[in-house]
Amino acid sequence: MTAEWFRDAVIYEIYPQSYADSNGDGIGDLRGVIDRLEYIASLGIDAIWFNPCFASPFFDAGYDVADYLRIAPRYGTNDDLVELVEKAGARGIRILLDLVVGHTSIEHPWFQAELQAAGPSPEGDRYVWSEVEPAGWGIDLPGIPGWVKSPGPRPGWYLKNFYEEQPALNFGWVRTNPEQPWRDAIDAPGPMRNRAALQEILDFWLRRGVAGFRVDMAFSLVKDEVLSDGHAASAAIWRDLRAWLDTAYPDAVLIPEGEEPRLGEWLAFDADFTLVISAPHASLFDDHSAGTLPWHTPREPFFAAEGQGSTDTFLATWNWLRSIDPDRPVILATADHDFNRLRCGGRTPEQLGAALTFLFTWGSIPSLYYGDEIGLRYLPDMPNVEGAICNPSYNRAGCRTPMQWDDTANAGFSTAPADQLYLPIDPDPSRPTVAGQDGIPGSTLTLVRDLLALRRATPALQGHASTRVVHEGYPFAYVRGDSHLVAVNPRRESAAVDLAEFAEATQVWGAGATIDAGRLTLDGFGYAILRR
Repeated sequence: MTAEWFRDAVIYEIYPQSYADSNGDGIGDLRGVIDRLEYIASLGIDAIWFNPCFASPFFDAGYDVADYLRIAPRYGTNDDLVELVEKAGARGIRILLDLVVGHTSIEHPWFQAELQAAGPSPEGDRYVWSEVEPAGWGIDLPGIPGWVKSPGPRPGWYLKNFYEEQPALNFGWVRTNPEQPWRDAIDAPGPMRNRAALQEILDFWLRRGVAGFRVDMAFSLVKDEVLSDGHAASAAIWRDLRAWLDTAYPDAVLIPEGEEPRLGEWLAFDADFTLVISAPHASLFDDHSAGTLPWHTPREPFFAAEGQGSTDTFLATWNWLRSIDPDRPVILATADHDFNRLRCGGRTPEQLGAALTFLFTWGSIPSLYYGDEIGLRYLPDMPNVEGAICNPSYNRAGCRTPMQWDDTANAGFSTAPADQLYLPIDPDPSRPTVAGQDGIPGSTLTLVRDLLALRRATPALQGHASTRVVHEGYPFAYVRGDSHLVAVNPRRESAAVDLAEFAEATQVWGAGATIDAGRLTLDGFGYAILRR
């Protein structure tokens, strides 16, 4: 059962290397976050989700872990994280860590030990090795070879997940084959060692006060399930861990990347994370400024001035999830470290009000990506830092640029020389900053604070209340908890909807809204919340 504190929570995702640099080395750190906790608390959020903070060579921005039990020195120490957990907790904020469990870095001691060995470990290999080059890639990912020739004393090849620097951890295979001896059974010694280690990692950080984890590629553990529709063996690993968590840490939260497979079994994770790099995501906010990946079908997002988008794909996914698990939380995000910011392409600050009103009043758990609360822009053509260009046609660096705090050097992010920053600051002299919007009526920051205060004070607008769509086009309109009507018009032209049951309602929030003769008209980019 989902922890009660999480059902109506608001998440704030922080990309740690880009948030606040406390020591002037050009890279954000945990001390910088501690120094900004009053600001974070002022937003009205309940939990911070950090991208990977563990020791890493940072070939892939920390998604290549070299030590799961140690904070990366560039971010600080384990004690710094404990201090952050305590000081955030004093402000009612919990801490969630990003956990990468399908692979490690080649620098992880586990991999180095197997690389130096003459052959398989007597205890069972933690990674997938083949003494001869396999005829196939092992996992059928078009254009992405799965096998890498051993760079050390151990002969043969190892299986990777993404980059060659990310050897895949061995959680076994559903289908074993005597002709492919590298396919260990799921209950073989190597896979069982990794399952035990996964529990040890969770326990280590939960004992230090962490509230839970967002799990990267959670259902890719068993490699011959990667492209299947079942993922039963990977899901079973998480159910076993959940059974332990329910006893040892009943308030701990697990969040998957994407949706948990529906297999007719009880679910291990506390929510689905729908608005990721997928079709439902693109149907709402993403104009593909970052580019496209092989599975993308470029489309006009619904939240676009031209008004040519549709909510059909998003609602089809939403309705499917609601039909099988009506009370299960779903997380929706403004953006994240892997795709465009909310303010991308030509989207202006004026357009953000409708999008944020939707995000914070839809029947979900909202996730606010750092900087989206001030309209930080996606910046095109950023340099390829730490694997940001993961595909020749896709650049993630533009959504990972530093937080902009004020009008001092480097927008207050760091005292380092500009050429030593993790990524460049937005060069536009009119770039948004916290200081420039703090306390200013009509600013994006003020809007976010006021919206989240309204959400917190209004149970009908929170995650647990019912959601009923009454108009799918422009404007998009829906009823929350039978007491509030929300309508948003993301296009440049005005749009109207018949109020019907809300003809006598009172407007409690909005901009550009007119009520006349039982009809609600929203100006371009307008939005409104009405109460019976």
